[in-house]
Amino acid sequence: MRTFKVPNTLVLLFAMQVLALVITWVLPAGEFETTLNDAGRELVVPGTFALLEESPSLSVVDLLTAVPRGMADSQGVIFFVLIVGGVLAVIRHTGAIEALLGRILQRFSTRTGLLIFFPMFAFAVGASTFGMAVEFITLVALLMTFCLAMRLDAMTAVGILVVGYGIGYGAAAMNPFTVMVAQDVAGLPPGSGIALRLAIFLPLLLLGFHHVYRYAQRVKADPSASLVYDLRHEHAEASVEDYPPLTTTRKLVLLVMVLGIMTLVAGVIFYGWYLTELSALFVALGIITAIVARITPDDTAVAFSKGVTDLAATALLIGMARGIALILEDGDVLYTIVHGLSVPLTMVGAELAVVGMLMMQSLLNFFIPSGSGQAYVTMPLMAPMSDLLGISRQTAVLAYQFGDGFTNMIIPTNGILMGILGIAGIPYDRWFRFLMPLMLKLFLASAVILIGAVWFGY
Repeated sequence: MRTFKVPNTLVLLFAMQVLALVITWVLPAGEFETTLNDAGRELVVPGTFALLEESPSLSVVDLLTAVPRGMADSQGVIFFVLIVGGVLAVIRHTGAIEALLGRILQRFSTRTGLLIFFPMFAFAVGASTFGMAVEFITLVALLMTFCLAMRLDAMTAVGILVVGYGIGYGAAAMNPFTVMVAQDVAGLPPGSGIALRLAIFLPLLLLGFHHVYRYAQRVKADPSASLVYDLRHEHAEASVEDYPPLTTTRKLVLLVMVLGIMTLVAGVIFYGWYLTELSALFVALGIITAIVARITPDDTAVAFSKGVTDLAATALLIGMARGIALILEDGDVLYTIVHGLSVPLTMVGAELAVVGMLMMQSLLNFFIPSGSGQAYVTMPLMAPMSDLLGISRQTAVLAYQFGDGFTNMIIPTNGILMGILGIAGIPYDRWFRFLMPLMLKLFLASAVILIGAVWFGY
């Protein structure tokens, strides 16, 4: 009897593109009337859904072009990932990161819980307040090195990062790309209702921490328990003596890194920097690192090229994930899906309806992985619908951010997630096995919070 072998992640993403194409053949094309808000963003007008007389006829050619179009549409993220990979390879070439890890392990090697919780907390806060996500891609390689040195695995490293920022998005206090946008569309004051969001932030984060920490403890006790144990020799123990000394030059390289991260945070917060500016920052960081560490231009170029080459497959994953959404957009079926999911909510009571909103937003995140994009499509419908159902608009926004934020951790159409998994070398099916139990817990917790919000008039 042959055992089933899960296909490569690229194969899975292409299969999803095929499925998206089939959906455009099966579902009728539809549209809502739209209007522009004060910021010039397009909003749908509730109650205006209509089927199109002529549906776009997509063919296999559209399927094949979805791959290069997805790459082109995601070029900002792709180039950012490649540049960061190259610069980190230059930094790794200096031995500064390994030297720092040796020092940390010497002092804290037995305090696994703290070393998992504090980075996770930092990622969650960054996502909750500033909407940080793609910026964290820069830390994947560092977290992997750190976890492997602690006799853990790559899954733990990715769990710290993705669960941290995913829960930060789902329980966001003031994320400008999700909460603020959704509240604006719903006609709510910016930042309103923050007390409840702050109250649920830590309990939900602790739920995620417990999941990652319990897995990490199992792997540390028995390396063969790792979900990625068969992929590479990750579990060889390393002593402090195996790491290079923390010389003055390496300290200077680390100082350059710290200053670079501080500049990144300041640029994002105060100047609205995004991918182009952040990519330029990392180019400068790589050049300064080479000068400080006295690496020759040729050696710098070789290290940079090697880092870029290692992430070529990751870039392809990001483009493939985006291609799925492009096919659905081209087929004009996104609004049909939104309308079809929203209609049943009008037929049940407030408690069931709010859980239905959560399920709807979670499902739609597969088709519309952009947080702000999903808000502009769904909140014009959910806001007036919540009025009719006796649900506050604030609660409708909460259902949206739970559905959008938490499912970002598992949907294969999320290019950032697929990029992180690609860098870490983790197949999507292994990640799904790791995260699905936590997703069920978060969904249950979200449903309880939303029903409570309805009862207490949030």
